[in-house]
Amino acid sequence: MLIEDAIAMLQLHEIPGKAAKMRAHYKVERVYWGLTTPVLDDHARKWRQELSLEDRLQLACDLWGSNAFEGRICAAKLLTQARIRPDDRAAWQLLQNWLADVDCAAICDHLCLAGHRRLGADLARIDEMDGWPQSPHLWTRKAALSMTSPWAKMRDPNAANSPIRERALEWAAELAKDPSKIIQQAVAKWIYELSRKSPERAQRFLDAHGHKLRNAARKDASRKLPPPL
Repeated sequence: MLIEDAIAMLQLHEIPGKAAKMRAHYKVERVYWGLTTPVLDDHARKWRQELSLEDRLQLACDLWGSNAFEGRICAAKLLTQARIRPDDRAAWQLLQNWLADVDCAAICDHLCLAGHRRLGADLARIDEMDGWPQSPHLWTRKAALSMTSPWAKMRDPNAANSPIRERALEWAAELAKDPSKIIQQAVAKWIYELSRKSPERAQRFLDAHGHKLRNAARKDASRKLPPPL
């Protein structure tokens, strides 16, 4: 599918005035098409079903390259599924390549939704993420936590998944001292989700590393845990 045709199909659903509101909300200077998330969901689902993997990867590349807000989100959605057959290595590589271009929370979140499925498909990929918490790029640091957040939500991770959780907790411990409000919130959210499934492990983390967090983040992380005696 040609990128021009894909963009034209998406822009048929533009809501007048929405693009200007989105630009004001996200405060990042780029093209906005004024589309809703359900429109992007519907088209991404349709293209995932209809296009070959090669064509889908090319369309995703072109949509990301458009630098349009909805184009980048739709690109991530094209790679958001549990299984990509016959081989998802090119999709995983694309997501890693795109990460350096991320410049806002919404695009980061959608990329991480695609990324955690690729990580889930091959847990060994956690090793490729090991340098992310030290990255000078804010959204790469955040992605280390966002992409591993499903492991915080597991009640009883098995032998394969438990090391992923522990690696992510090591990263959270490292990032707890990060001065960025975005990273502070990401750490707090990760530990909060952990506290809902494994309160004892979340408490151990806070006992060891909670002093590194700002007061607001520490309070947010612990709001499901019993108050200290």
